[in-house]
Amino acid sequence: MIDRLSLDLDPFANDPGRWGASLANNAELMLPCLETAGVRSIVEVGAYAGDLTRLLLDWAAGAGARVWAIDPMPQPELVRLGEEREELELVRATSLEGLRRIPAVDAVVLDGDHNYFTVAEELRIVAERAAGEGFPLVLLHDVCWPHARRDDYYAPDQIPEEARQPVVEGGGLYPGEPGIRPGGLPYRWPAAREGGPRNGVLTAAEDFVAQRSDLRLVVVPAFFGLGVIFDTDAPWAADLAALLDPWDGNPLLERLEANRVLHLASSHFQMREAVHAQQRLAQHEEFLRKLLESGTFAVAERLSAARQRGEAAFSKAEIRRLLGEG
Repeated sequence: MIDRLSLDLDPFANDPGRWGASLANNAELMLPCLETAGVRSIVEVGAYAGDLTRLLLDWAAGAGARVWAIDPMPQPELVRLGEEREELELVRATSLEGLRRIPAVDAVVLDGDHNYFTVAEELRIVAERAAGEGFPLVLLHDVCWPHARRDDYYAPDQIPEEARQPVVEGGGLYPGEPGIRPGGLPYRWPAAREGGPRNGVLTAAEDFVAQRSDLRLVVVPAFFGLGVIFDTDAPWAADLAALLDPWDGNPLLERLEANRVLHLASSHFQMREAVHAQQRLAQHEEFLRKLLESGTFAVAERLSAARQRGEAAFSKAEIRRLLGEG
């Protein structure tokens, strides 16, 4: 099944910068998790443009499963997908609202607002809805850098003030820099500092699992990090553990991901610097062209030539050479 689905999978379809931002990049591991857990109903939080949603629908068609997608501002691609595929139910709501509207499901994908408060509340609601029926399989995105230990908010005013980290609008994030770095990868409302209590997606997942002896958290360090939370008492738990154990905190994957995000952030920084340099060059060229058209400059050139006995200290000919026109 994985090979068949992968033929139509383009995780960069809505990712022109090729950040690897879609959880669909982890499809080859996610789908076997769903199969192993015998999932027949799944909800995706933070469906956005429907990249992962489409993949889940293709999987669901073969598994006889039902799919819900929760997003308060779905992109046109996701809206069209909801109109085309009857097995998809699109819920236009925040995650905390939408998770309460739908029935209990076998699996939950959490890839919405990447901050401690939201993820902790999502997990609490999932556990509350599943009471007495067994905790569902939970798949989380962004459990590695940059959101593992740093909040980011889509709308800070929707987070209780006491649960919100100090933020920097449009702050740039760079691997190894716990603060904000100009020119780093830009995020909407990131926390001003990385680390500390109640800060980040991974921190929220760890704190939640630490309160329950029946749950396990696995972290696959690839494409910003795939987290898997599952009930160790589930009948399929041993098989799922066998599938995930080689990937859990894998040091080779950790080095590859650290290298990937460093080059991603570095290339973005260099691109930004190049754009600024081009802008400065354009401003300088505009200024020089104004000098060429300036009568005052022409007078100054003649005066300079007279004082230098025939050769001006500055001239229109020199400016044209600088502009590549002479």
